Amino acid sequence: MRRALLLAFVLLAVAPSAHAANPIEPYGKDDAGGFRNVLPPGTRGLDNFAQLAAFQATGDRPPHWTDQLPLYRDLVYASPRLRHADIPKYFKDATFGVRQNDVAAVETPRAGVRIVRDKRFGVPHVYGETRSDVLFGAGYAGAEDRLFLMDVLRHTGRAQLSSFAGGSASNRAMDRTQWGIAPYTEADLEQQIANAPKLYGKIGNKFVRDGQDYVDGVNAYIDEALLDPSKMPGEYAPLGQTLEHWKLTDVIATASLIGGIFGKGGGRELASAGVLQAFVDRFGVRAGRRSWLDFRSRSDPETPVTVRGRFRYENASPFSKRGLAMPDAGSVRYTPPAPPPSRAAARRKGAFDLQRSFARHHEMSNVLLVPGRESATGHPIAVMGPQVGYYVPQILMEEELHGPGFDAAGAAFPGVNAYVQLGHGSDYAWSATTAYADNVDTFAEVLCKDAFHYLWRGKCLAMQRLERTNAWHPNALDQTPPGSETLGAYRTVHGIVYARGRSGGRRVAFARARSTYMHEADSALAFSLLNDPRAVRGPRSFQRAVSNINFAFNWFYVDSRHIAYYLSGWYPQRARGTSPDFPILGTGQYDWRGYDPKLWVADWLPYRRHPNGVDGRILVNWNNRQAKGWNSADDNYRFGSEFRQELLADKVRRAIRGPRKARLEQLVQAMEESGTQDLRGVKVVPVLLRALGRPRSKELRDAAALLRRWHRRGGHRRDLDRDGHYDDDAAVTLMDAWWRKLVMAEFRPALGRNAFRKLAGFHPSSDPIGGAAAPPAFSTGWWGYVSKDLRTLFGKRPRGAYSRVYCGRGSRKRCRAALRGSLRRALRVKRADLYGRDETCADENRVEARCFDETRSTIAAGVDVPPFPWINRPTFQQTIELRRHLPR
Repeated sequence: MRRALLLAFVLLAVAPSAHAANPIEPYGKDDAGGFRNVLPPGTRGLDNFAQLAAFQATGDRPPHWTDQLPLYRDLVYASPRLRHADIPKYFKDATFGVRQNDVAAVETPRAGVRIVRDKRFGVPHVYGETRSDVLFGAGYAGAEDRLFLMDVLRHTGRAQLSSFAGGSASNRAMDRTQWGIAPYTEADLEQQIANAPKLYGKIGNKFVRDGQDYVDGVNAYIDEALLDPSKMPGEYAPLGQTLEHWKLTDVIATASLIGGIFGKGGGRELASAGVLQAFVDRFGVRAGRRSWLDFRSRSDPETPVTVRGRFRYENASPFSKRGLAMPDAGSVRYTPPAPPPSRAAARRKGAFDLQRSFARHHEMSNVLLVPGRESATGHPIAVMGPQVGYYVPQILMEEELHGPGFDAAGAAFPGVNAYVQLGHGSDYAWSATTAYADNVDTFAEVLCKDAFHYLWRGKCLAMQRLERTNAWHPNALDQTPPGSETLGAYRTVHGIVYARGRSGGRRVAFARARSTYMHEADSALAFSLLNDPRAVRGPRSFQRAVSNINFAFNWFYVDSRHIAYYLSGWYPQRARGTSPDFPILGTGQYDWRGYDPKLWVADWLPYRRHPNGVDGRILVNWNNRQAKGWNSADDNYRFGSEFRQELLADKVRRAIRGPRKARLEQLVQAMEESGTQDLRGVKVVPVLLRALGRPRSKELRDAAALLRRWHRRGGHRRDLDRDGHYDDDAAVTLMDAWWRKLVMAEFRPALGRNAFRKLAGFHPSSDPIGGAAAPPAFSTGWWGYVSKDLRTLFGKRPRGAYSRVYCGRGSRKRCRAALRGSLRRALRVKRADLYGRDETCADENRVEARCFDETRSTIAAGVDVPPFPWINRPTFQQTIELRRHLPR
């Protein structure tokens, strides 16, 4: 780590100021070519009062508000014969610079800074004579495109969304969620800034200066907006809010929101313990543990992995007794930061449903990379991107940065967009997916004196009380009556207390320890390196760069010669012999190795032990398991057989089978085709049909034939003929009606009501059908459980077979009868019960799966966008087809 930091400092310190003589470079300069991307709905995300009024009166949206949405939306209709020449219809040119005839405007917010906007999409191309100029320009451009959203995010990061936007149930719930994850006081935020030089020396000071230069750019735009109504977001007046200057602590608060949601895994040891206890109650200790391991899916040999090789992590037995602090049955009480809202309040809709959107959409990121030896061009090709949800304006923004230490284009989160976080350099590109790797643990703090003191290293310490008081008033967007609430949390040396109970008869408080806590902006070093082609010279330097990212992400790289992968994150090395799955005593002797609570650091897992790879046959990831030996986090029961990554990998492998070589359009098509497939229709239906056998009932035979036809047609949820209904609507509807019924019929008799309920509550059987309309992700579900259990009973014994057969309690006859009965009941389900309970699909002409699945954006502006057809794909996506390497 220290060597990487020193190298980064040297590279950044000696970077020449080649850009000083010519701040605006010509189109394509220092760019190898072959870069394309798309980010819906559009670059523009700031609507002034006049534009807001025009939209409300006529429906006219500001320029560049939705001009990328058609590209993104219409790719689904290019199926099934996408040609290479069609790619520009769906992904825009991302080459450095702007063509002479495409320049829309050139701004100079201060001497040394120029921001060029292109006519077609309005992307900001920032040029700076100095490093400070580039960062200032990034801040200015960020505010120009996303100022109001940035304000929403900085308030949300501080758990103050309700104070800013109104006291709706959704806004208050988001505040409680954030306060439970990162309840930072202003002193905490300031401390993170002050700690940078202590932890990283001169380079820490450098990044503090970077952050201040960025904030200065934001504030320069704010100063202009306060004087020029055309630059002022129109949402402030309806909310009754005033625009305030930014501080560097606002950047830290925003980073805590982004990283705390997208870059963590684990932390549900207590709930997982409850699932195990239910299994033990059902089957006894020995058989209960074996059965729980069936569903835990820590290391299922059938689940797909991203890279070859074995990388060992979390391999200790879940049942290790050393330091184990299992909760006493029935003793646990969770401690939310504030009471939940009343039912009446919960029915009122707020302006921003950020909580629901954040929770759902980061599970859809994917990447497909093929090395040169398997590519038709002889060079690597890639299609890749993160899924961060759908927002208006988008929660990612585009930017291009050039100057000393910068030559990069792509996307970044507003409010922390000092560097391009996902995109490309001169002749390489990178992207990420959420890893779900375990960087959060639960410690059981043994109480002493009272409920607010605990034992640690032989001393009785007082918990620190953290409070945030929010007050709100009605506004034009949220009519919630005036009110206030105080969010409370307690902090120990390990982290934030989230539950209380007993363990072994002793009173304990359960606290979450997150490795990135109090280190929300430390990843700036890595992003600075990724933005500098002098620092990233190939796959190994890329891996070294992203190793400085402390959040848990899978990172992917491609240039004209290589593809590469690295799992980033600060992963604790736990005390020897302790369980990685359940709560551990927080008395001190079982702390993470090298743990220092003053700086919130420990001896993290060394660089070489992280899953990584260079130039494998393919690299395909859809938030799946990283490698063999790298066991899933305690909160992750999903890495079983029939994982959705197979939908992508199967198509890529077909493209390179035998003498075949893959083409870029094939990777795009593989992503798009997989994005409309129902994992059950592709992978589980054949197993289900075998288990059903040949029923005598004609209605069951017809139902089976309907599902068989759907499977043979690809198991899609799509409307290629654009008639307003899914092409296989009847089969989709039947599967949606059947799934939960068949899961219950297959597993509940064997598991019993309590164990089944506990498991389904921890690990849902599927995406929700029958409640609020939402697009499916096929990330969390019981498809692997169903498949493996039925294959054991009706086919060849699978790898990693379960300790028992659950369907029919091992009887083929009983299992088949249960499945047939559940299918018969599914045929009686009404569409209104599946899709009509949400008002968006309640109209008799819209009560169907296509409406229920539609992508509806979370609106964080006065101007919205219409919903669009579902496709399970990344939000920001790049296509990469490089053919040359540029000299440094």
